[in-house]
Amino acid sequence: MSDQASPRPGFWAVARSPRMIGFLLLFLLAAGVCGRLGMWQLDRAYERAELAQQHALAEAEAEAEAQGPDGLGELLRPQSTFPGELVGRKVWVEGEYEAEGQLLVAGRALDGETGFLVLTPLRVSDDGTGGESWAELSGPPVVPVVRGWVPTADAEDDVALAVPSGQVRVTAYLQASEADGTGGLPEGQTDSISSAALANVWGNPIYGGYLVLIDSDPSQLAAAAGGPQVLPRPTIEGGTGVNVQNAFYALQWWIFGAFAVLLWVRLVRDEAAGGRKRGDGVSSGIAGLPDLPAAPRGTGEGPGETAGEAAGEAPDGPVRNQRA
Repeated sequence: MSDQASPRPGFWAVARSPRMIGFLLLFLLAAGVCGRLGMWQLDRAYERAELAQQHALAEAEAEAEAQGPDGLGELLRPQSTFPGELVGRKVWVEGEYEAEGQLLVAGRALDGETGFLVLTPLRVSDDGTGGESWAELSGPPVVPVVRGWVPTADAEDDVALAVPSGQVRVTAYLQASEADGTGGLPEGQTDSISSAALANVWGNPIYGGYLVLIDSDPSQLAAAAGGPQVLPRPTIEGGTGVNVQNAFYALQWWIFGAFAVLLWVRLVRDEAAGGRKRGDGVSSGIAGLPDLPAAPRGTGEGPGETAGEAAGEAPDGPVRNQRA
């Protein structure tokens, strides 16, 4: 009698097996993690747009109420994190410039021309809190002030870069601190306005953002006379739309999650198609490939049987005489 292969189970029969249910739970967990990471990236993509809306609302309220500039310490304390909604807010602060710490920030463009920002430390004497904002710190804080833009890196003693002497009252826009730069520039220059990096040069305490000068009293040298050119009000870059890079990352995570589910479906299909062992104990070895039938005995290919034995030939070795 010939052997008959046992019927293979269907897709849903394999899918309901404890082994496949375990795989399904594992893959669904992976898909859930990917979905959550995708939502996190999507939230990041819209974060700038939401921040820009908050910023615009704050500005509209300030203009509607005809508010003047706030004291710097009333909005931002020294050694504190800079809230993004403060970008572009108008503030005032009083103090004295420390000209010996002045730096030029390289690679900054204005009206299509690349030049340098003039960055000067201002040792604060009044930020609107009467000194209360730094009462528990080591002393009066310093705030970085961008006094304007110049096209070339002139010498520090050039009249164009001279600072007003003595006490000065500065009116300026707030801007968030930048990330650390790569360095490698000549002495007296930097490639970023990072409060953390500037603290190593100017000392602590320091504010977590910087100021973009509007005007000062006494005033500095005007741009028409060769002084730094005052910059426009800072804005949040990319805040009017969706961050495409983060949105793409979100899509990638969702694709990974869908792939996890499809992988389980493919695993079940392969198991149903060929992954099951034959009834005679011979395994196909590779899921999806048909089982090879066992070779019949006497064909020269069976276990323990050579081609010569199948053909009736005597095996090698001494031949014994046999009587009739």
